[in-house]
Amino acid sequence: MGWMPAGDYEVALDDSGRVVCRNAKGRLLKSVPSKIADDPAVIGLRQLVEWLERHERECLERVEMWMIRSLPVPAPVLAEVWQDPAWQSVLRDLVVTGEDGAVAGFLRDVDADSGLGLVDLDGDTVRVRAAEVRIPHPVLLEDLEDLREFAVELGVEQKVQQLFREVWSRGDDRDTGARVVDDFEGGRFQQLRFLIGRATSLGYRVRGGQSVLPVLEDGHSAEARVWLGDYDGYESVETGPLSWHGPDGKALPLGEVGPVAWSEGMRMAAALYAGRETEDGEQAA
Repeated sequence: MGWMPAGDYEVALDDSGRVVCRNAKGRLLKSVPSKIADDPAVIGLRQLVEWLERHERECLERVEMWMIRSLPVPAPVLAEVWQDPAWQSVLRDLVVTGEDGAVAGFLRDVDADSGLGLVDLDGDTVRVRAAEVRIPHPVLLEDLEDLREFAVELGVEQKVQQLFREVWSRGDDRDTGARVVDDFEGGRFQQLRFLIGRATSLGYRVRGGQSVLPVLEDGHSAEARVWLGDYDGYESVETGPLSWHGPDGKALPLGEVGPVAWSEGMRMAAALYAGRETEDGEQAA
């Protein structure tokens, strides 16, 4: 973006998205002078920065939803949004699979005419055509550790946590007939509002005294829930049990919880628990 006049100065956005200013002699200043803080050009640029940040955050949330819900994405849709730098930065280097569920490679380019540009599992750059693609949840990737190692070799950096996302698998020692998991119960918070604030800051919805996360898996919906509390927000509280609920609101037996719902529910419960107070009164994480 070029320079715009603002009083006796000129302002612009630098490569990092920060508003910068230079004087009439062209010298770059350390900060924007306070006397032009309310200039329409400065206000407009700052509003543009806020919009771009919000847009990138929305792109990130949408792609993460595609992954968590295992939603197929039509290739023409990817080709359309790829033109947007915000979408491209979020989608680039994600592991994608074809319609058969087999890993196709790391996404590097999308073009309406030539198809998907990928780095395949042999390290070769290839072009493939597909009507739709999926961004698989890492718990569904059988060779996850190998893919992680390969990603490090390639220097892959994913904005959406996929390959290096914490994953949880239900062990064989679980009682499949039970309806709650108590692994992360008892995390103490000085005030309920602190626990609720942690849940919302992590991107989870809070409803009815619970942190909730809906997951759509193989066409079946489930909602992971962690009890937070529903009384005075200034009283101390401890994290409650984790459970999963079907569309009818009833708690599901653990044996009926799918791998993605299980992993994401455990991830939510662990993240909430990690913010608990320690014995010395400090926050754990």
